[in-house]
Amino acid sequence: MKDKIKLEILGLSSSQSQSGSFALVLGEEGGNRRLPIIIGMFEAQAIAIEIEKIVPNRPMTHDLFKSFAHNFEFTVKEILISDLKEGVFFAKIVCENQGKIIEIDARPSDAIAIGLRFNVEIYTNETILTEAGIVLTDEEEDIQEVTSKKTSSSSETADLKPKKLEDLPSDQLNKLLDEALAGEDYERAAKIRDEINRRN
Repeated sequence: MKDKIKLEILGLSSSQSQSGSFALVLGEEGGNRRLPIIIGMFEAQAIAIEIEKIVPNRPMTHDLFKSFAHNFEFTVKEILISDLKEGVFFAKIVCENQGKIIEIDARPSDAIAIGLRFNVEIYTNETILTEAGIVLTDEEEDIQEVTSKKTSSSSETADLKPKKLEDLPSDQLNKLLDEALAGEDYERAAKIRDEINRRN
């Protein structure tokens, strides 16, 4: 891909347009264009727990892919958001095995969840950014900076009543974190952990 453009993950929040979906916002490195991609709840959770470095009690699907890759001695080199057709994004997981490069077709959400686990770069091309990218004004960039610090929407945060989390003692927060992880409630676990980290 000649006109490869590096992207970074800027934020993940509930989609305002589709119930049960999430908006993954990617940003052009060194630029002001944003590429929002609507993804499903499971993939959003898989991305969020890797960003938050929360270790699930049992391996998730994308963790299994990583284990499979390591055991069969192939590595992921990069993720490409490669195409856009009728509003649907397409991606490729670029892998290497014994010097041979293999491209695997994937949904962008799965590709990014896997790419995070291999700590590789995410790229797209100029055509996609021109067609689907959003150029933010300075004012919108300020808003984006605030919202990108959270992996969930303000409405979800309100549901968990963060003021109550703030009032709890640290030992109780640690207990709640253990319970959330045991119940595989990773979104709640991330919020509790954020509160614990804030105090440290």
